[in-house]
Amino acid sequence: MSVANKNLRYLRKLRGWTQDEFSAKLNIKRSLLGAYEEERAEPRIDVLEIVCDMFKLTLDDLLRSDLSQQSDNYLARRRAMKLTNAPAQIPFVPVKAAAGYLAGYGDHEFIDELNTFTLPMVSGGNYRAFEIIGDSMLPTPSGSIIVGEKIDRVDDIKNNTACVLVSRNEGIVYKRVQKGGKVKNKLTLVSDNPTFQPYTINYGDILEMWEAQFIISKTNRAQNWNVNQLANIVTDLQQQVAGMKKKLN
Repeated sequence: MSVANKNLRYLRKLRGWTQDEFSAKLNIKRSLLGAYEEERAEPRIDVLEIVCDMFKLTLDDLLRSDLSQQSDNYLARRRAMKLTNAPAQIPFVPVKAAAGYLAGYGDHEFIDELNTFTLPMVSGGNYRAFEIIGDSMLPTPSGSIIVGEKIDRVDDIKNNTACVLVSRNEGIVYKRVQKGGKVKNKLTLVSDNPTFQPYTINYGDILEMWEAQFIISKTNRAQNWNVNQLANIVTDLQQQVAGMKKKLN
């Protein structure tokens, strides 16, 4: 990779920008930025001049100096910080990045491109944040961010634990997990909203599991419940109670 191409990639990661975000700032297509970073094209001078203005560099710096090898290498310090007791850098997976995450969840390069944030109560460990959409986990509102800690084995999950699961067939879902059903090697995923029916998932379909630790949501976001929703919830609860009575009798 030429020095200029390599520096473009390094500077983008320095700011924690995705290719979409950086290309928008440079007024070029994301595919063209990808071609620059992968050394399939030489960066145009007008693009490099914008980068120089943005990062307070000279063209000579950008074309001749490997910025990643300087003593203040940000990415090296960022990776080192993850090994200390400093606040954990938590990668954030928004809904718009969910499809890409399914393909790149195991790629360190892809994970490094995700925006990150810190929480004062979180240090060490392996955490990730996911934006959730939909009403299946009400009263947790749609658009909330679930911060989860990585779980490596299904056996380590306690029953009824709320988790973000990344799976081949279901994608990224936020549910309560129940084990020990009649069918072996399957988990039952249950919604907090009783209008959504539980369903099962094979152990082999699971790519990642993140036990929910924190929920971030907007305090001014009110839930709009209509009459039909409330009626469906009441009906479902009545059916569940009737089913429990039959079992007891």
